[in-house]
Amino acid sequence: MLAERDVILSVDNLVKDFPVGQSAKQLMRAVNDVSFELRKGEALAIVGESGSGKSTGARILTRIFDHTAGEITFKGQPLKQYIEQHGELEYARQVQMIFQDPFGSLNPVHTIYHHIARPLLIHKRADKNTVPKLVYELLELVGLSPVKETAEKYPHELSGGQRQRVAIARAIAVDPEVILADEPISMLDVSVRLGILNLMSDLKDKHGISFMYITHDIATARYFAEKTAVMYVGHMVEWGESDSVTQNPLHPYSQLLLSAVPEVGKSGRRELAVKKGDIPLWKPDTEGCPFASRCPKASSQCAQSMPTTTQIADEHFVRCHHI
Repeated sequence: MLAERDVILSVDNLVKDFPVGQSAKQLMRAVNDVSFELRKGEALAIVGESGSGKSTGARILTRIFDHTAGEITFKGQPLKQYIEQHGELEYARQVQMIFQDPFGSLNPVHTIYHHIARPLLIHKRADKNTVPKLVYELLELVGLSPVKETAEKYPHELSGGQRQRVAIARAIAVDPEVILADEPISMLDVSVRLGILNLMSDLKDKHGISFMYITHDIATARYFAEKTAVMYVGHMVEWGESDSVTQNPLHPYSQLLLSAVPEVGKSGRRELAVKKGDIPLWKPDTEGCPFASRCPKASSQCAQSMPTTTQIADEHFVRCHHI
């Protein structure tokens, strides 16, 4: 385990509300009471289906959204204080994001060279004389050879996997401490997904970059990340060491996610009983467990109060009334 001083980014009781429709009075709570730590050279996987608040949390950390409540700490300082002292640009350099769609995140009218050279110049990591060498080194690092030929191409001339490698090269060009990877492999062919995961693993292990890996695929979370947090409707329902969470899931929603993963040597998928129910629209005054309407174990208590956190092991926590 890493020492406490190696925590790069921490979030405590994070909350984010959005107005519903045109009314500023009616609010939807997209993220509710979320807390986690991101340590140097480690990956934290945030797992859940669409609408669980995964991407919203990442966009708060990149300052795309402001948070409603809670505290964000970066390198031991409250985020607001860090930015006042070091500036928005320096924080943006150290916390980079890789988006889900590798084509949509690249400008189709500019070459690959432009995409990687621009952040180097903006963040003053190089001058015009040294930029070409660094661009070619970054392309080599992410496995895009021949580098000069690749640099001259436009995004539409590359495959999906190659475009995502460009996005990764652009993110690491400014020497970040943290990369927020938002579903970085979900739009790629199955045959190239492992290559992107292995590239990110190398950056984590060899370069000490910390990753927040957002995914709906709990199997890749187990493969890539040391820690895993399962989210449902903006709530963390189970979290801890990836091996423990994925091999011994205790929350019914975590079990549901695992049941969707095909098992080697077995035909079909494991069937798990689950109620048919709508995913709730969570509001600031909503009560109960968010999974209660779909949970086969749900009782009257589940609809009335939010479960408290139960510690299962040294690094395994769950929120469920039936543990």
